[in-house]
Amino acid sequence: MKKALVVIPTYNERENITRIVPAVFQQSEDVHVLIIEDGSPDGTADLVREMMPQFEGRLFMEERKGKLGLGTAYLHAFQWALARHYDFVFEMDADFSHDPKDLPRLYEACAEGGADLAVGSRYVTGVNVVNWPMGRVLMSYFASKYVKTVTGLPVNDATAGFKCYRRRVLEHIPLDKIRFVGYAFQIEMKFKTWKYGFKIHEVPVIFTDRTHGKSKMSSGIFKEAFFGVISMKINSIFKKYPRYES
Repeated sequence: MKKALVVIPTYNERENITRIVPAVFQQSEDVHVLIIEDGSPDGTADLVREMMPQFEGRLFMEERKGKLGLGTAYLHAFQWALARHYDFVFEMDADFSHDPKDLPRLYEACAEGGADLAVGSRYVTGVNVVNWPMGRVLMSYFASKYVKTVTGLPVNDATAGFKCYRRRVLEHIPLDKIRFVGYAFQIEMKFKTWKYGFKIHEVPVIFTDRTHGKSKMSSGIFKEAFFGVISMKINSIFKKYPRYES
């Protein structure tokens, strides 16, 4: 995976971080990892620092003061990646809900398959979720159906957070205009990628719920996504999206 950066936001991921980083590096000798660390009180940052000599020149960390939101973490990482000339930028969770072994498949969809954004999709071939309560499975599945119905976005897993962007997508989208900070950020980025004319490809993956640590999902995050989709659609009616031209 040449010139590829895997971005992993962390907050209290002490139980996962020393396992996920080596697992990512096992997928390719060329891939780099950037941890966006939001002041975890459990010492996650200390563990990353301890690993850095082992993966010198491949493992990086940006520390922020406090829990500032998933969206702002990725936006910070995107700017960091663009400044360092990476051609492919991944989004990935620290808790193994996203299988590191799927990273090469997402990369290939972009590098060889013509996609500008590859989405690790739970719902493109049915429902591929393990260890989630049925209520959460249904909420996630129908949330994606809701997004597709309201916005027209041709993606089956609109809230997916396992993705690979080509550099040109992040250069073309005005990142300073991204509004949402929670899981609605994932929807907004896919929506704008599509509206600006980029090609999105869904790669089927199996999502396995975390076995260590605590989920960051909350009712506030869900509300942001639910009402944000409506405002996003309304705003898009009055906005022009200059399509990318290679």
